[in-house]
Amino acid sequence: MFLVILVTESKTVKISREMYERLCEVAGELQTKLKRPVSLDEAMAYWLKEKKLMVSDFAGAWSMSEKEEANILKNLRKGWSGWKFQKE
Repeated sequence: MFLVILVTESKTVKISREMYERLCEVAGELQTKLKRPVSLDEAMAYWLKEKKLMVSDFAGAWSMSEKEEANILKNLRKGWSGWKFQKE
């Protein structure tokens, strides 16, 4: 028996507390409208579509220091090292 899990590529983004709270509000509004649970990913896609924004509109909005970059890469490598792939 094999368990196959399809994982789409994911990214981590840094947003302000105010932006996170607004995104949660949008998710709540969308959940009420659709009458089903809504992920923050779905809420963001909806919000961008409603505001006619593109993700590229936010390019360069976060100025990352070399220290932040090194910390992110270190944590990614640590997480990746724990992944074990099943051999056939």
